[in-house]
Amino acid sequence: SPPLLRLFPGRLSAFPLFLLALLLGFASLLWLQLSCSGEAPPPGGQHRGVPRQPCPPPAPLQPPQEEPSWGPHRLALLVPFRERFEELLAFVPYMHRFLSKKRIRHHIFILNQVDHFRFNRASLINVGFLESGNDTDYIAMHDVDLLPLNEHLDYSFPEAGPFHVASPELHPLYHYKTYVGGILLLTKQHYELCNGMSNRFWGWGREDDEFYRRIKGAGLQVRRPSGITTGYETFQHLHDPAWRKRDQKRIAAQKQEQFKVDREGGLNNVRYRIESRTDLSVAGAPCTVLNVLLDCDTNETPWCTFG
Repeated sequence: SPPLLRLFPGRLSAFPLFLLALLLGFASLLWLQLSCSGEAPPPGGQHRGVPRQPCPPPAPLQPPQEEPSWGPHRLALLVPFRERFEELLAFVPYMHRFLSKKRIRHHIFILNQVDHFRFNRASLINVGFLESGNDTDYIAMHDVDLLPLNEHLDYSFPEAGPFHVASPELHPLYHYKTYVGGILLLTKQHYELCNGMSNRFWGWGREDDEFYRRIKGAGLQVRRPSGITTGYETFQHLHDPAWRKRDQKRIAAQKQEQFKVDREGGLNNVRYRIESRTDLSVAGAPCTVLNVLLDCDTNETPWCTFG
């Protein structure tokens, strides 16, 4: 008798046969996992150099569990990003849960700048808009380090005009009345009407202030939340300035140029290339990572480099 059969004395009943089949099945699955991952040695140390069978491909990512009853609109959550992985790991699952609870159909796009130029938040948002596809009809320009804590905040379709979720009365840091940064919702039609954002802002800051002027120039009115009583505790700000310094350097004529309105550029002239596009899941929350290579005319904006 085989050694495993000797474990059962006398005539085998149905229950021991079931245990035997279960044990054999588990052993075969374990051997498959070890052999395809390269961790199990060949039997008796022989057959070296024989290629192992490839592991089965991982199961495809499941789309968000959206329901038709959630409504006809779908949000493209555009997140400009570079090297802030701790914040990203917290942001994606949190925002997926937050928006799903509010029945907001959505797709999260991480716009990861992988070139060697200075960070350009506005250009990345332009890229995200162009790459977000036809299955979304409005966008959220959303900082990766800002999490909404109040479930009454509105992320629905901003049909009446741009809706500034992180308003000056609620944002933990920025309180001036023309501020439109942090989290701003627009329909795609309204964003196109503004010609997107200016591509001239390399480094940190001022691109939102220029975009405010574009909104006003397009004849649009910025709306903000009402009835929110949580004040400056409405959001959690994840950024730690003690160990992550902002790139506030001003190079060449950048200090003077940053206060001008860019009347020529925007969506119509953003220059970029998508190095890769990857759909993945962060703690069960789906998102798309776009590795973006921006391009810069150093004669036009010499402050795009660190030199």
